[in-house]
Amino acid sequence: MNTPFTQFPNTTNAARAPRCFSYRPFLRGLAVAALLCGVFLASSPIVLAKDSGALIELLVRKGILTSQEAEEVRADLLREAAEPPALATAGSSLTTRLRVSGRLQAQFASIGTDIAGTSADPAATNHFFARRLYLTARADLGPSWNSNLTYDFAGGLFDAAWVQYKGRAFSVDLGLRKVNLGLEERTSSGSLLAIERSGVTRYFVEENNGRRLGAGSYRVGVFVDGKSPSGKFFYGAAITNPERAVNSGAAASAGNGSRNQFALWANAGFSGRLGEALGGGSIVLGAGAGYLPDQGGRPTGTGNDLAVYTVYADLRGLAGGRLGLAAELLGADVERGVSATRDAQPWGYWVQPSLKLSEPFELVARYSALDSDGRGVSLSDGVRSAPGGGTHDKLRELFFGGNWYLRGNDLKLQLGYVYGESRGAVAGGSSAGKAKSQGVRSQLQLNF
Repeated sequence: MNTPFTQFPNTTNAARAPRCFSYRPFLRGLAVAALLCGVFLASSPIVLAKDSGALIELLVRKGILTSQEAEEVRADLLREAAEPPALATAGSSLTTRLRVSGRLQAQFASIGTDIAGTSADPAATNHFFARRLYLTARADLGPSWNSNLTYDFAGGLFDAAWVQYKGRAFSVDLGLRKVNLGLEERTSSGSLLAIERSGVTRYFVEENNGRRLGAGSYRVGVFVDGKSPSGKFFYGAAITNPERAVNSGAAASAGNGSRNQFALWANAGFSGRLGEALGGGSIVLGAGAGYLPDQGGRPTGTGNDLAVYTVYADLRGLAGGRLGLAAELLGADVERGVSATRDAQPWGYWVQPSLKLSEPFELVARYSALDSDGRGVSLSDGVRSAPGGGTHDKLRELFFGGNWYLRGNDLKLQLGYVYGESRGAVAGGSSAGKAKSQGVRSQLQLNF
């Protein structure tokens, strides 16, 4: 008859135990694993470690643990409970701080386009989609060196990938990031009040498609940012590759013969508090400019340069923290931007007021207008997710909606109505007089 393993006595006499297998180490390991799992799952690990004495004594009496082993288990439990859990562990011993974060934006868009003078309108957009899926790792190597690595799994590109040296009044970034051009473009996607950036901003900064300019946003290069001793004045400068890093492959590219010159960028501004006579709050005034060799033309071509500029104002916290107002003007000089014999000077602006009804609820409106100066623009260039309505000369867009801050900005629901209209004939453009898009857009955002 086989003796159940629970009846083996606590003995060191090897002759009384089977040589093929020893159950005692197995039981000991099982007991320790169970205790450690309890420590991990408990809401108060230190209390659990102290209250595990009865269980440990029972294991000693059953012969599963010796007295010495029991003391070692108690010590391990108390030591594990006393140490705070490590949420992230760095691969380098020189890393002094490691932070992992992310952003998820789930969006729904229902937008249709109507082209004047025709019944053959494009199919409307009615779709749920993952707008952004960000994962970020930030690491500090002492007080002066840090890095940011952010990847957008929805867009298939890096949002940031740089190493930074930080001094007292300035910092230097080397790698991929956005240039300091445009208030709305530099505003984090997680802080946009109108869900998407305006049609004017999109026209100036997004990838050149023969109409849009691709004159800002992501670049690979060296960036310097600084501020005055008072902190009220700020400035920046950068030298980068001329082309926009539209995806990870472009960011890693060594370039070619038409992209072997450097783009130059500069910006400056003022940031301060408003007096009580003006309703309190804060104000930011700024300007920026960029020179991009060989990025002009239609499409881009060697010898066709592009210059772009912006001025903006951002007032926040007015009327006791309830009112905000932001506005921006953008312009450009595109060499041979219309044709081989004609340059283009497109320009546009947007204005955005906002009103906090209460702590969780906010109303926002935005109006934007663009004049392409004969270069051309489509509704799909300016109104995200809108079907195209042909190429016209001018574009205007109106957004009205609200934001519900469920857990501050880290968990919020946004909803709004969007209207866009393109009009005016351009060479080689649409024969229709105008086209318009309208619909609704909503977004749920979670930051962690």
